[in-house]
Amino acid sequence: MKFLDQAKIYIKAGNGGSGSASFRREKFIEYGGPDGGDGGNGGSIIIESDRNLNTLIDFRYAQHFKAQHGKPGSKKNKTGANGQNLTLRVPLGTQVYEEDNNTLIYDFTKNNEKYLVASGGKGGLGNVRFKSSTNRAPRKKTGGKLGEEFWIWLQLKVIADVGIIGKPNAGKSSLLAALTRAKPKIANYPFTTINPNLGVARYDGKELTLADIPGLVEGAHKGVGLGDKFLRHIERCKVLLHLIDLTEKDLLRTYKKIKMELSSYDKKLDSKKEIIFFNKADLLNEQEIKEKLKDFKTKIDSKCDHISVYSKKDIERIKKVLIRYAS
Repeated sequence: MKFLDQAKIYIKAGNGGSGSASFRREKFIEYGGPDGGDGGNGGSIIIESDRNLNTLIDFRYAQHFKAQHGKPGSKKNKTGANGQNLTLRVPLGTQVYEEDNNTLIYDFTKNNEKYLVASGGKGGLGNVRFKSSTNRAPRKKTGGKLGEEFWIWLQLKVIADVGIIGKPNAGKSSLLAALTRAKPKIANYPFTTINPNLGVARYDGKELTLADIPGLVEGAHKGVGLGDKFLRHIERCKVLLHLIDLTEKDLLRTYKKIKMELSSYDKKLDSKKEIIFFNKADLLNEQEIKEKLKDFKTKIDSKCDHISVYSKKDIERIKKVLIRYAS
């Protein structure tokens, strides 16, 4: 399934049905009087969050959504049927914006939340409503009100406990695959991951949702590489897992580059809890690892450790650390 985290759609609530202007006509009954019923209300459009969805791909090809119109009233004082509401299901974490894509309407942060985004039109009045002591045979009726209609933007911000960040080929997708049942694309070339991937890790009876974010390079905030548009998906994360390739020549410089890109996107990301894992420890001996991390640990005051996703031996230890930090 393709990943889509933004979509523009047109929504149209149903119009209300017109009222009826009819008169009672029965044999042997004179001056039957008005008996026109009211029109039914138009259907509304409701948006509901669903944690089982993780993409907005359903809104890529179908972009116009219309609720049912209310039925007109009829004789014998019968009210027209109300139009059916239309419910649009979106992933948990979706935000609804006005057409300017800047004004927030609603933010779905809980499962099965419902929000009425466009109200259906009210049904018109039948002529029986206008009967009075001075007007015994009114012919007046009213038409139904129009339902609301406009364009809106849907933006998905993945809700995850841990966001995995780092340069391309640091092993982020491999780590996600090792910790969860997710099956991200893994290959030995940069930018293998071009869309965020989600997975659920389980340890000691607890669950963690992890998000693998496409690789960042220097200048991402200016559009270099895949840019930084996917960083919106770590805004809600409790913890950032910073993965660095231990074979990099300058670990500190690599770390600071990514931190700069995060800060350029949103300074609030600097305040999030952070864990640093140095991957590919299986390619170096213990003495080499100690020498490479010595300078880094003296200058960066964050939880850090070296791991090997390839060897699989550190997976349970990683889960234990993540559970402790993200709980």
